[in-house]
Amino acid sequence: MIKKLINKLLGKDQAQAASGKRTEIPASIHRINPQLVDERAADVVRTLKQAGFDAYIVGGAVRDLLVGLTPKDFDVATNATPEQVKYLFRRAFIIGRRFRIVHVVYGRGREHEIIEVSTFRANLDTACAKKVSGNEKTSRRALEGMKHAVDTSGRLLRDNVWGSQQDDAARRDFSVNAMYYDPERQIVVDFHNGIADVQKRTIRMIGDAAARYRADPVRIIRAIRFGAKLSALGFKIDKATLAPLKSSLPLLAEIPQSRLFDEMLKLLQTGHALASIAQLQKLGIHEGIYPLLSLAVQRASDPFFHSALRDTDRRIGEGKPVAPSFLLACLLWQDVRQAWSEKTAHRIPPFVALQEAIDEVFDARIGDVSGRGKLAADMREIWMMQPRFDKRTGASPYSLSAQLRFRAGLDFLRLRASVAEISEDLPNWWQTFSMANDAMREDLIAQAREQLREQQREQQRALQQQKQQSQPKKAATKTTAKVTSKPAIDACADSDATEPATKPRRPRRKSSAKSSAPTDGAAPAIADTTVETEGAAAPKKPRRRRKTTSQPSDNTASNSANNA
Repeated sequence: MIKKLINKLLGKDQAQAASGKRTEIPASIHRINPQLVDERAADVVRTLKQAGFDAYIVGGAVRDLLVGLTPKDFDVATNATPEQVKYLFRRAFIIGRRFRIVHVVYGRGREHEIIEVSTFRANLDTACAKKVSGNEKTSRRALEGMKHAVDTSGRLLRDNVWGSQQDDAARRDFSVNAMYYDPERQIVVDFHNGIADVQKRTIRMIGDAAARYRADPVRIIRAIRFGAKLSALGFKIDKATLAPLKSSLPLLAEIPQSRLFDEMLKLLQTGHALASIAQLQKLGIHEGIYPLLSLAVQRASDPFFHSALRDTDRRIGEGKPVAPSFLLACLLWQDVRQAWSEKTAHRIPPFVALQEAIDEVFDARIGDVSGRGKLAADMREIWMMQPRFDKRTGASPYSLSAQLRFRAGLDFLRLRASVAEISEDLPNWWQTFSMANDAMREDLIAQAREQLREQQREQQRALQQQKQQSQPKKAATKTTAKVTSKPAIDACADSDATEPATKPRRPRRKSSAKSSAPTDGAAPAIADTTVETEGAAAPKKPRRRRKTTSQPSDNTASNSANNA
């Protein structure tokens, strides 16, 4: 009794409970189907064991195998260091600084597969880690050679202290993810009653939940993610794990925004985005995690963004790749579209207005998290493609379909059509164009050109109809003005109508063949002044001609007299 009390005061009971007890469960109990195990993952385990190391399939893959599902990803844990693992495989790459792991690559191109191999890590308290000032970038030199380090806020910057398999299991978050499977011996190694939790469909935090949340507040988001991911299989979060969840939410304020941004993307891109948002709404903790995540929960009922979430879940379920830039572009399209409309209303050119709207949305919603890097560039390209889809003549279709992000832009266009934002004929035309040969493309462009001309004709007809409708109104206005004018003006108008036209102003020069003065009194005054000007300058020429014509006759007469 006294011994138990002393152990409780010293925290030895909690340490033993956290470390767990090793239990090997045979195939007759766990009943994992070996055919569901990926052959390449089994090959990695086999190669490591042949080299004298311990190796197991670990994590969510074991959980999925226990419930009869085929895992999408296979991870391997071993007591070999990253350098030793890299030496054993032809195509292996050491990645990561905070957690050094090895990617073993099989195949090439789109058919390649990556098996992630990690080394057993020690379950160390962050209080024992070395503290450095600054972050990953500013403290790069200070972190050189360190294996276990944290920043001033307690965030792990280095966690590369190797340990035993028991330590590695204790440092994992949930019991259902802390089991190890040996495909050769076909046994499951369990330290924290993970198999019992799988059978009960319970998600339980290893150790004290509140203490684990304080040690790493990101576990709050992971609990929500796993709860949403496994809800389709009937899993529920344990009461002891769920109780301190909401009260621990303020701890996320100490986590760097870049890490929260990555966790938000995992929530929305694990194939259970709609379930994750429903879980956040159910628990009432969608506010205070990350601003963009709160916005995603608010707009989950919007038809456009809801379609994007559903399409993302579908693509992941079909094994197709998804890009975070596409989902974020869908999330912020409402802001971009509104700002774009406001700017075009002020007669700013459409492309310039769209660029300015995108810059404003980036500053207001994303800030410096994306670093204006590839993520922001992909989002901008998807948005800037949308007005270009309206141009289907000339060389524009060829250049646009050759863009690297054309398929993402077309998928975005389809989503817009699915909510009746644009006509469905537009994405259908582009889909046909992208799959057609050269002859069919020319026909499609010719059809689009004819449609454009027909639209222009309809616009001209509409303008003409508007002019015709406005002319009677103008005539009625003139008639009203005549009726309300003075009687003297009406008398003058009547006299002008009954009497013959007045004689035109006679030009100064005499009538000639070249000059033709108008006989109608309604000629404009400008024409009269022109005639007068011409008439004033014209008489000089005939006089000169008369003088020149008379001089030869006089000279001739004088010459004849002299000759006589």
